[in-house]
Amino acid sequence: MSAQRSIVICGGAFAGLALALALRQGLGRDIPVIVADPALGTRPSRDPRATAIVAACRRLFEALGVWGQIAPTAQPITDMVVTDSKLEDATRPVFLTFAGNVEPGEPFAHMVENRYLIDALVARAEAEGIDLRATAVSSFDSRPDGVDVALADGSLIEASLLVAADGARSKLRERAGIATHGWDYDQSGIVVTVGHEREHLGRAEEHFLPAGPFAILPLTGKRSSLVWTENRTEAARITALGEDEFHGELEQRFGLHLGEVKALDKPRAFPLGYFVARSFIAERLALIGDAAHVIHPIAGQGLNMGLKDVAALAEVVVDAARLGMDLGQADVLESYQRWRRFDTMAMGLATNSLNFLFSNESTLLRTVRDIGLGLVDRAPPLKSLFIRQAAGLSGEVPRLLKGEAL
Repeated sequence: MSAQRSIVICGGAFAGLALALALRQGLGRDIPVIVADPALGTRPSRDPRATAIVAACRRLFEALGVWGQIAPTAQPITDMVVTDSKLEDATRPVFLTFAGNVEPGEPFAHMVENRYLIDALVARAEAEGIDLRATAVSSFDSRPDGVDVALADGSLIEASLLVAADGARSKLRERAGIATHGWDYDQSGIVVTVGHEREHLGRAEEHFLPAGPFAILPLTGKRSSLVWTENRTEAARITALGEDEFHGELEQRFGLHLGEVKALDKPRAFPLGYFVARSFIAERLALIGDAAHVIHPIAGQGLNMGLKDVAALAEVVVDAARLGMDLGQADVLESYQRWRRFDTMAMGLATNSLNFLFSNESTLLRTVRDIGLGLVDRAPPLKSLFIRQAAGLSGEVPRLLKGEAL
């Protein structure tokens, strides 16, 4: 039986906190779990964004005991429509529709406002006795039998495993010498919350316009979250507009089907790119979430991919502990990498292909994709397959994503 030391998680956003809760559930309180992130000192969260949580990840939050807190503020997506048009087109024909249930009474996704989710995860972590530290990991030194983790507040932790959940510009990934491959898109995603006169009835809409997808995602009340893709120059111009001029650009794309529309917060633009770490692991180190991969938001899978990492890593670590293995040894981490790498590469390829297919002015490509969408719309088994894939319920699914405790 190996002597187990602490597990240190660098990053206190969704992935880091969810992993801490999953490890606490599976390992009990004998193995300390420490989450280090300066942002943990800023509570309550003020993140204005919202995220689509697919059914499998909702099951994970349920298994971790946090969904009950989130559910009252979550908006089920009960329906989805896909259109394809040019900006100046008078009508937007619907080419594809999805009914929103993966199982009776279980929508394939919910829209959740980030601030509520973060605060629920922090509250649960505190209740479970997880050591939350509002400081950064400043350095680490891996060796065959452990990893020494130095924090910016001067403390030093002897750990069995260090997890990098510190985002797309991961300092830990860089320090471990793990390269990434990928590219920047000449696109930015404009994110803004809007209010509208009429009820959305839980319907999500994805309008494919030549510059990229314009997604209308339902929130509670008469509100929606927009993820609006433009080329970077145009996105910078739009987000710099005054209120009236921005409203004109918004209304032109949103339309009037939900009545008068109004921005409820300041629009912000985020540069879009694709990259995957060449390895998800190093000696005594595992990468999860954006530290391991960043994909285009066209399929709404970014955060959900990170939560799949959480479920897989927690499962292999907990299973290793039950076998008396060292939690940070190479073959344990290799099991995690094998589980997640193929799925990540496949999703990256899918989102790249969708972005190429839909974000362009080509009449030929538009004709081809519209025929394809129409064929899918008339093939219920294919639509059902797509819904299960989007909901995270296909392939080898970790226990937490089935709603099962570790």
